[in-house]
Amino acid sequence: MTIKTILPFGDPTLRKLSKPVESITPRIIKLLDDLTETLYASEGRAGLAAPQVGILRRVIVMDCGEGLIELINPEIIYRSGEQVGPEGCLSYPGYAGVVRRSQYVKIKSLTRSGSESIIEGEGILARCIQHEVDHLNGFLYIDHIKDGLFYNEETNGIANLLEVTKLTYSNSL
Repeated sequence: MTIKTILPFGDPTLRKLSKPVESITPRIIKLLDDLTETLYASEGRAGLAAPQVGILRRVIVMDCGEGLIELINPEIIYRSGEQVGPEGCLSYPGYAGVVRRSQYVKIKSLTRSGSESIIEGEGILARCIQHEVDHLNGFLYIDHIKDGLFYNEETNGIANLLEVTKLTYSNSL
């Protein structure tokens, strides 16, 4: 297993659409293992999507406190309710914003053995699933920030989200 470098905001890869996994190969298994190693080596982690390490495949690993969840080709098939709360990202270390997400989601995905899996989540798990699936589609949590402000968690300083968003879009062109 290898700890991968997590791409920072502004990297154009973070704004690209990931390709579906066609078959579960040794390469995909290694990707799952490397993502897991990278996730657990990261401070403040809950989830990590393959695009965050520069690999445009629909693969996610998460651990919201109840154990590792691996998702291959995840698809949200149902969502309901609403929650609003702070959200951060390993590609934006030290920053957070207030984001509105669905309170409950139901997804289907593949496991590392290739079987289909249905996962339901609410609260923090639902938030994490939506955040990581967004990464697969080239969206970032800053695209959902409610008040337009981006907070530095260490200094409590505030950045104008419009300027941050311009930076991430201009670097992706």
